[in-house]
Order: sequence, then structure tokens, then C-alpha cells
Amino acid sequence: MTDTEKKILDLRATLKYHSDRYYNDDAPEIEDYEYDMMMRELKALEKAHPEYDSPDSPTKRVGGKADNTFASVAHTVRMESLQDAFSEQEIYDFDKRVRDAVNAPHYVVEPKIDGLSVSLEYVNGVFSRGSTRGDGDTGEDVSGNLRVIRNIPLKLNKNIPFIEVRGEVYMPKKSFDRVVDRQLIAGEKPFKNPRNAAAGSLRQKDSEVTATRGLDIFVFNVQQVEGAEFTSHKQSLDFLKELGFNTIPFYKRVDSIDEAFAEVEHIGEQRGNLEFDIDGAVIKVDDFDDRELLGSTSKFPKWAVAFKYPPEEKQTKLIDIEIAVGRTGVLTPTAVLEPVHLAGTTVSRATLHNQDFINEKNVNIGDIVTVRKAGDIIPEVRCVNEKHSDGSFIYPTVCPSCGEEVVREEGEAAIRCVNPECPAQLLRNLIHFCSRDAMDIEGLGPSIIETFVNEGMISKITDIYRLDEAEIATLEGFKETSANNIVTSVEKSKANDLGKLLFALGIRHIGAKAAKLLSDELKDIDAVMNATAEDILQIDGFGTIMADSVVDFFKKQGSRELVSELKELGVNTKSLNVITDTRFEGMTFVLTGTLPNYKRSEASKIIEGFGGKTSSSVSKKTTYVLSGESSGSKLDKANALGIPVIGEAEFEEMIK
Repeated sequence: MTDTEKKILDLRATLKYHSDRYYNDDAPEIEDYEYDMMMRELKALEKAHPEYDSPDSPTKRVGGKADNTFASVAHTVRMESLQDAFSEQEIYDFDKRVRDAVNAPHYVVEPKIDGLSVSLEYVNGVFSRGSTRGDGDTGEDVSGNLRVIRNIPLKLNKNIPFIEVRGEVYMPKKSFDRVVDRQLIAGEKPFKNPRNAAAGSLRQKDSEVTATRGLDIFVFNVQQVEGAEFTSHKQSLDFLKELGFNTIPFYKRVDSIDEAFAEVEHIGEQRGNLEFDIDGAVIKVDDFDDRELLGSTSKFPKWAVAFKYPPEEKQTKLIDIEIAVGRTGVLTPTAVLEPVHLAGTTVSRATLHNQDFINEKNVNIGDIVTVRKAGDIIPEVRCVNEKHSDGSFIYPTVCPSCGEEVVREEGEAAIRCVNPECPAQLLRNLIHFCSRDAMDIEGLGPSIIETFVNEGMISKITDIYRLDEAEIATLEGFKETSANNIVTSVEKSKANDLGKLLFALGIRHIGAKAAKLLSDELKDIDAVMNATAEDILQIDGFGTIMADSVVDFFKKQGSRELVSELKELGVNTKSLNVITDTRFEGMTFVLTGTLPNYKRSEASKIIEGFGGKTSSSVSKKTTYVLSGESSGSKLDKANALGIPVIGEAEFEEMIK
């Protein structure tokens, strides 16, 4: 094998990996610009060495494939990708190719929204189906989730027989900030950027979750239509506005490529001030007859090009490194910078991720560093340009908030404070304790908890159960009714199941389901506190890390004192899961797909109420797989292992 062939094969494998991470897992590991540069290198090598051409090369495909979570949709009109350009010269080369085929072309320039491309279909003016682009030929039916996006009209302003339009679902920056705040409060891994968040939200199996994410859409193309005719792209966009669609913003028709590129630059200057992400600008031939003459390649239309903006980078001085402590105790470093204007905003702080990142970049206070906005959202330090310090910055050995020694567990990048009484973790711990999956104290949302902390009414978890109705009513913005509602909700939470309390305590590695398993198996918090790791490992679904985490949590005197105080305040510490019918005892069910009459949570509750267990993965220990519509890989695995598969009708017979 030649070095060139090896390079081509390596690039194809790397691009395929990152394409899967971006399109199908919604978890990108590299920036778009790095991906684009690798793709460009591969194209150049394939062009220079046609003997190594391959039909399955990433250069021959539109990124992404249909996820088997949703039903497949075959696109009648192919949802093509766009050819990318990275320089002014490439834009003028595109114009020359266009003018070689058509006379005096006009162009429409519009921003390239960084989101997830979808198709919307309307029959007699009523929304009938929506799907993702997928690989361009086949996508996923996500109609239910698209219906909850407010800017998608369910009925058009005109009753036309049929229209299919293409748009980009995106998450506005404000919505992204809210979602990330909620994820951090819940101790979840936050979305990396708004595009990633939009894709993950649109693929939710529960449309109620999608509805909470604040998604939006811009429509930018007519795919096919009956009952209307257009001769140009601008004319079609104007028509889409009349129908009630939220069309692509500030699109502009121009008469020359000079004007087109000037508009591309104008859009680029605005991108830092927009309420949504763009990763480029698109230049399209306006006249549809001209487009017909130009045609398409196997992947791109020849009548359009996307100019991709490079990530903007600036050099500045790192003047300090601050260490913050999060809800889970993780110490997070932030670079404090001499302010620099970057991508439309003034940047004075940037993420340094963790100690490993700091060591890798050899970063320290006083260095001159290059800063850029990762995905044009989160500022990060890219590298050191001038070294003005000795070595790398070293984390403190004690928590900057409480002074307790910090630890780094084997195999983890995070350094954390494990003191449950740490003041820096108080607010986030309180918010988590009151959240829906935990103690579910209605009325005690993040802003109200913060108010009570600032007023000195809450300084630890148990103070929640000492809140005074009269004192709350004296605060600005509160009345007797709202004060009474809060106190009533606090009192109601005392009767919660032990599982909710265990989750509320914020034990590392213990989610809501694991907390319920502990409650159901051990029945009483005293049994949980006194259990050994070996005892907990006997519970199906628990591994060594989870078991050790529970034991370590209750070893701490502060944890035991907290439980003792909660008991004195009347909080229930016993399991309420009393099983009188044990027909499913010893059985494990795996649920997959969508059931017509039950939410998964409802079906799981029924199974557990009859003494059974539910699991998220199929194994030889699985008794039944309860399968609904659009079942995916779990169904395939069940069939391969010979696990009995039942539908909703059979399930209802079993629970009569």
C-alpha cells in the first residue's frame, strides 16, 4: 500500500467517524472547520489519484443517515447538500462556472443557519408530515416533535393542494442558555452547542420534552408544490412569507457576484450579534430556468455555493485563572483575559476545561494566548503564543470554597470537592433537591431558592422544611397565597417515596432509576446507609462504581447527620413500594418503541407494581421485550438472543 493510499483510507475513516458523531450521535468532537479542512484534503487527493476512487467515500455522500428510532421517509425530491467555499477566489470560480452555462445570472444571498435540516409537507394547507434530511434520500419521520415548534404553522394562510418546503430547525442562543443551565443543575452533561442541542431535542421520543427546549425554524426552499408557480427563488421565498412561514432572514437578490460577495461579508460581520447561530452564507442562482440548465452533481446542486466562515481567533493576555465549584463538586478552571473583541462580542473569560487540558496546552497566568469561540459560542483558549510563566497552572489541593481536600478519582479528568456541606455547592444542591425527579417541591424553582438563600432563610437542605409562611409573605413579590402554596408543597414532599429522597441527596453516579432500585430492594434508609458494597452489588443494575459511591456517601458524618435531621423533621425515609401482587416477580422487561396507549414510564410503573423490573438493555437475563411502533436495535437483539417479544395487547392480557 502506498503512502497516498494509506492517507486517503485514514482520512475516509476519520471523516466517517466524525460524521457519525456529528449527524447520528449529536455529539461532535471536533469543530466544523477542522472537519471541512479534512474533507477538502480528501477531495484533493481523490482528484489527483482517481485510481483510489471509491463509491463509499465520504466525498460521495450527504452526511447523516436515518436513525432507526423513527419511521423512515423516502424523499420525493432529494434534499441535497451544498458545495463549500472558503475563500473569495472560490466564490468567483463558482460564478465563472455559472456564467459558462447561463447568461447574466442573478443571485440570492442568505445566511446559512447552523441547525438540523427538515422537510415539511402540507396537504390542502394543513401540516401532514415532517422529516429530517438523513442521507438526502431517506430521513426520519419526526412529525410529532415538529408540531410543538411554535413557528411551524399547522395551517397555512392559503389553501393550496400540496406543498413541501425545506427549513432549518435551530435553537436560539437564549433557549440554549436555559437548557444548559437546567442540565448543569441536574448534574447532566450539557450540550456542546446550539446545533447539537437542536438535533438532540428534535430526536426526543417524548414530544413534551421537545416542547420545553424552545426550538425554532427558518424555512428557505420550496421542494415541490401544486397550485402555485414561481420563476425564481426570491419569488418563492416571498410566497412562503405569504403562507405564514418563518422564512430565512434578510435574504437579498443581487445582480452580480461582486454584490453577492459583499453581502456575504456583510452577513459575516453581523453573525456575533444574531440570536441564532450561522456557520456561513449561501449564494444561490435566482432564476429556476437557469438552475435547470446548470443541474446537479451526484451530491451538490451546481447553482449554489456555501461560503463557510473560519473561526475568528485573537491573541490576548491571560491575567488570572479562577476555580469554580459546581453542584457535583467538580472544580472548573476559567481563564480571565484582557478583553478582546471576538465574533461580534467582547470576550474577557474563556474555558480551560480541566487540569489535563491546562497541562497539554502548557497554560499559566501571564501567558499570551490565542482565544477563539468554539462553535462561535463558548470562548476557549486554543494555545500559548508567548510564554511568560514557569510551567503549567496547578489546581489547588483544597477546595477554594470550603477548604476541604480535593480528590481526583482514577480514570477521571475531573478534580472535585467531596464535602456535602461545601457552601459553593449549596445553591445547586438545593435546586436539585427540590427538582421534579427529586423531592418535587412545586413553587421552589431556581430563582425563588436563590432569593431565600440571599435572604438568609435557607443555608442548608433541612432549612427547606423550616420555611415560615409568614416570613415568606413579607418578601417583595410574595403574597399570602404564594407563601401558603410553597409551604404546603414542602409539607407534601415529606410523604415522598424513599427513592425520590435518595435521588435528591445527590449521590454521585446514582440517578433517579438507581435510587428507586435502592429503595425498592433495601426498603429503609437505615438499611441503605449500613449496606456494604457487596450488599448493593446484589441489586440488578448496580456496578462497582455505583455501589462504592453509595457507601462512600454515607460514610461521611455530614451525610448521616443530614439524614437524621430530615427524619426529625418528618421526612419519610422508607419505601412506599408495597407489592401485593407478585405476578412479575423475578422477571425483567425491556421497553422499546412507542406504545399506543401507555407512556414508557406508565408501563414501567405497572411492571414494577407487580414485582417486576425494567432494564434499558437487552441481555440473556431479559424475560420479555415489550415492543411498540418504530422499535429499533433492542428488538433486533431480542430476536437474535431468542428473547420473547410481546406487544401492547399481550401486555394488557398479562396485567388483567
